[in-house]
Amino acid sequence: MARRSRGHGGYAATSLATMLYYYCWFLLLLSVIFVIAAAQRPQVSSTFKTLTGNAPLVIARGGFSGLFPDSSQFAFSSALEATSYDTSLWCDVQLTKDGAGICLRELLMDNCTIISRVYPDGKQTYRINGVQKTGWFPLDYNMSSLSEALWTRTNKFDFCNLRIFSVTGFMSVVKPSSLWLNVEHSIFYTEHGLNMTSYILSVQKLDFVKYISSPELGFLRSLSGGINRKVKLVFRFLDKALSDPSTNKTYNFMLSNLTFIKTIASGIMVPKTYIWPVTTDNYVQFPTQIVKDAHSAGLEIYASDFSNDGNFPYNYSYDPLGEYLPFLSDGDFTVDGVLTDHPLTASEAIGSFTTLNTSRKTDHADPLIISHNGASGDYPDCTDLAYEKAVADGADVIDCSIQITKDGIPICMSSIDLFDTTDIQNSKFSSLASVIPEIQTKAGIFTFNLTWDDINTLRPKISHPYYDFVRDPRYANRGKLFSLFDFMTYALDKDLAGVIIIIKNAAFMAKSLGFDVADLLTTDFSHAGYKNLTMKNKEVMIQSKDSAVLVKLKQLKTHFKLVYTLPSTVGDATASSIEDIKKFADAAIVDRQSVFVESNGFILRETNLVKDLQSAGLAVYAKVFRNEFISPPQDFLADETVEINTYVQLVHVDGFITDFPKTLRRYKMKTCRSQGDGLPICMKPAQIGFLAELLEADCAGGMPPALAPMPVLNSMDVVEPPLPAAKPKIGTSSAGSTPHSAGHVTAAPASAAGAGILLGMVWASLLT
Repeated sequence: MARRSRGHGGYAATSLATMLYYYCWFLLLLSVIFVIAAAQRPQVSSTFKTLTGNAPLVIARGGFSGLFPDSSQFAFSSALEATSYDTSLWCDVQLTKDGAGICLRELLMDNCTIISRVYPDGKQTYRINGVQKTGWFPLDYNMSSLSEALWTRTNKFDFCNLRIFSVTGFMSVVKPSSLWLNVEHSIFYTEHGLNMTSYILSVQKLDFVKYISSPELGFLRSLSGGINRKVKLVFRFLDKALSDPSTNKTYNFMLSNLTFIKTIASGIMVPKTYIWPVTTDNYVQFPTQIVKDAHSAGLEIYASDFSNDGNFPYNYSYDPLGEYLPFLSDGDFTVDGVLTDHPLTASEAIGSFTTLNTSRKTDHADPLIISHNGASGDYPDCTDLAYEKAVADGADVIDCSIQITKDGIPICMSSIDLFDTTDIQNSKFSSLASVIPEIQTKAGIFTFNLTWDDINTLRPKISHPYYDFVRDPRYANRGKLFSLFDFMTYALDKDLAGVIIIIKNAAFMAKSLGFDVADLLTTDFSHAGYKNLTMKNKEVMIQSKDSAVLVKLKQLKTHFKLVYTLPSTVGDATASSIEDIKKFADAAIVDRQSVFVESNGFILRETNLVKDLQSAGLAVYAKVFRNEFISPPQDFLADETVEINTYVQLVHVDGFITDFPKTLRRYKMKTCRSQGDGLPICMKPAQIGFLAELLEADCAGGMPPALAPMPVLNSMDVVEPPLPAAKPKIGTSSAGSTPHSAGHVTAAPASAAGAGILLGMVWASLLT
């Protein structure tokens, strides 16, 4: 990923001895962050439809360049530590003025180094493949003068004293088992008196070099005759509309000449969209025949352009591991390798592929997979589509946040404010906005302002927790909203461990709406013949952040499992507060930020909160897990599976609350849950605080700022006064009338009670 030049302060030189010290220290720490369960990859498997039948090759572009500076010591070494030793390390070869080869992702050095600050007058303009480009170029500098630091995706590692690597220097320090040399601009260098062919022929004699690629077929032809027979030549396709400057043929045209390419090369590399095309509105289409065509021509085929922080087609739900899987199976083919900035994720996909393709019976063992408003990462919250997706994707428990309508119907909706969950701003009800301080400080239109029939005229709205990450627009307003009755009826015959009912604003509902939630969940159901409050061996959980709700249910001796939601900002809890929670709850929900203390996206330390809660006999569920790469801290390598694995193996949570149940279900089926033949890669949990320590030790100015201590939960935060008695309100108003103030909101308690009795009757009939 190219990065624009940015201004930096002075850059301190580092001696070779100091660099070697830090490098050894880095490797020592890095060796604890990843583990190789088995060093060898499955060599022959009917699962993989590669040309040879071997598992696909992982090619780490510039090393682990999704985290560390591309082509740096940290990046190359971490790629090998995070994956198997036979991962191939990719080096984009550039030539310096004195003919030295360096590993540098961009020909324009100001896109990936701080050279513009070191040589502010060094800007030049050259014609490259017929296009004028201006910047700083390696051919204007001798190797000895290139001590510039390398950029990273985040600016956190820009100050880590990571210098440009020569190709030979890189091989002597990192010692990979497989090195892939990519030459992008041989013709350009020839035009300026530098011979890339001679250079590559000289270094390819070293045992490390296993692959040489280029988008210039003429360059590959120039190597024939002098190339080591163990080295594979790979022709790299670029955008179909561009031309290979050595043949003046478009890459699209050259797709029809694979048999000719086979006379020069043993393989081809294509952008991933050559295989699975993507529409202009970002959806994957049916696969092409290119993999089968290449294999028919005797060519291996490698797919490029994978990264966890790239632009994902909506079909993949921002799941980087999920993007690899169609290249392994879905089109009845397997690519021979993948070029990626995040090699750990590619290794996970390949290593776990065989388990994902075996039939399974749903395993509801811990950790539980609990939906967050259904599969809300794919469909609007709490709709039939979201719940159907959650069940299909393997959720153990589906959830319903109860809100109350004007006519007293309990419904499932993630927010009491219809602005958050529907398109009400475009409806005839848009003038009903008001501020109710007991609920929120901003103006809203609330579920109790409209009848259930009125709400059903609105379109649901998909949630977007991260501003720059749009969730599937095709389904942004699809789906049918669920009442609590719809939800429970739907859940009865599904393969679920249970359901979780979330109670919010209980005191407000009792005081201002005359609605007693506990009554609905107990008395009304019991009167209708539903006595045991269980659902055909399904557990019913009641969740609330209001302890008064759970205390009342505990006093009523219900059969519910009671779940207390801790405040999101706490980092610790006193023993007395945990004792108080234990009096009325069976489980607790904690926010991820309460488990790991973060600063600037890096983890500083783990708290003791989960351990303390579990020591008191409480199950602990963590929330909310999401696929978008900015959701987890940097320590989890832009890979939600790495985060999940850490919470399982290190934190030992009892359940996950997630927008994407599919990601959790796949994890429970995959490598890190079970060892066996053909499953070579399994991670240890991330080394907590490792990256922050690395920044502090070796990256001037990069250490995340220290934070003030997180609040400690005490008894005063937990214990609440009893819920106010629900007092029926007099009078009703039409849906289009002026909204009521908090003290004069009207509802129909009789309807609420009736809804509870009706719901209980239906349940009773379904249970008999």
